[in-house]
Amino acid sequence: MKRYICSIIIVMVVILSIGTYYVKVASSASDLPKYTFKTLEGSDKELDPVIINGTHQGNPIYEPLTIESNQTTYSSEKSYFENFSGIIDLEMEKLTKEYRSFMRGKDSIDSFYEDDDFLAYASVNEDFTKSGKKEAEFDIALLEKKSEDETSFNIELPDQERIMNTSIRDVQLIHSKLQVLTTNDVNSNDEKQTKEVHLYTIDLANKKVLSDKILLSESFKNPNQVELEIPIDVARIQPNNMILISLVKGIYHEDGPYEEKPNEGKLLSYNYETEKLETVKLPKKETDMVRGGKFDGKNLYVVDIKSNNYHIKTIDLSNQKITNDLELDLAVHKDEQYFATIKNGRVYFLLGNGTNQQDRAYKPAQLHIADLKTGKTLYKGETVIQSADQKKTKNHGFYIEEIIVQ
Repeated sequence: MKRYICSIIIVMVVILSIGTYYVKVASSASDLPKYTFKTLEGSDKELDPVIINGTHQGNPIYEPLTIESNQTTYSSEKSYFENFSGIIDLEMEKLTKEYRSFMRGKDSIDSFYEDDDFLAYASVNEDFTKSGKKEAEFDIALLEKKSEDETSFNIELPDQERIMNTSIRDVQLIHSKLQVLTTNDVNSNDEKQTKEVHLYTIDLANKKVLSDKILLSESFKNPNQVELEIPIDVARIQPNNMILISLVKGIYHEDGPYEEKPNEGKLLSYNYETEKLETVKLPKKETDMVRGGKFDGKNLYVVDIKSNNYHIKTIDLSNQKITNDLELDLAVHKDEQYFATIKNGRVYFLLGNGTNQQDRAYKPAQLHIADLKTGKTLYKGETVIQSADQKKTKNHGFYIEEIIVQ
C-alpha cells in the first residue's frame, strides 16, 4: 500500500510542477516583446528557411528565444519537455525522426556520415579504470538503408596510452572503409604540449583499425599557443573527398591579450581519395580570414571586412584561386558581430549584437540574403520590436547566437 501512496505522491508532484511551469509561462510570455524582421527590400518568402537563435536582454530579464518563419518563440513558451531536452541540432533531429532505432544513444553531428545507401557513425569512448589507467575505444555503427541491416562494434583506439583526449572532426566512407578524422591532445615526454590531427582507417567488414596516420603534429610551450581548427562545412554529414585543417599560432602576453601570428599559421587540405596532404597557398589577406570560412567540399567562402562593404569571396581549392568576389550592399560595422552561412545558392548574412555606446539603446539586427553567383539582393530587412508597452523597449537588447538555414 505504501508503494502505491508513494507513486501517487510522485505523480502529483510532477503534475503540480508542470502546472506551475505553464502558469508562469502564461503570466510572463505576454510581457515579453516580439522580434520580427521588417522587409526593406525583396521578398519576405526568403525568410522561410531562416532560423535565428538568440537572447532577449531587458533589465533584469534575459530570455532565450528563436525567430523562425519571422515569428518569435521564447523558451518560456515552449513545452516543459522541449526545454528539458535542450536545443536539438536540426540535422540530428532529422536523423532521429528517420532512423530512430539506429540513432538511439548517439549524439554529435560531427560523428555521422550519410549518403543514399548508408548512415555511418563513429565516436570515441574514454574512461578511467579503478587503477587510474585511461582506456579509449571507438564506437562504430553502420546502417544499410535499403535492407535496414545494422552493424555495430567497439574497437580499441590505437596508441591510446599517449592520448589525453580525442575529438571527432569528420567521418567519411571511402571504398567501404570508414575514414575517421580526429584532433588529439597527446602526452609529451618534456614540458611541451602537443596537438595532432589523426586519420584512422577502419575496416568495417573485419572490425579492425587498418591504419593510424598522423596528418599534422605541433608541439608548443606556454605561453605559446597552437590551435587546430576545421573551417565549417556547410554540408556536414554528406560525402566529401576533401577536408580543410587550419593551423593557428599565437602567444599569450602576461599583461595583454592573446596575439595571433598569422605568418606562422597555415591552411592544409587533405584528399581522402588521393591521400594527399597539401598546403593551400592563398594571398595573405585571404589567409587571415580562413578561420571563419565556410566550406562546401570544393570551394571555401570567406568574409572580407577590410573594405567599406562586406565581401564574400569564393576560393576554388582545386586551383587555389579566387573565382568570385561578391560585394554585399551592407556597410562594414566593426563594432558589430556578423554571422554568415551559405546554402541554397544564397549567402545569408546577419549583422547584429551592437548597441549605442552613449545610451546603450537597442540597435536593430540586419539580415541580408543575396544570390551567391550574381550578388543580386534577394532580401534585406531589420529587426523591429513589438511590445505591449513600447516605452519599455528603449533599453531592450537582442543578442544573436547563431543563424541556421534549413
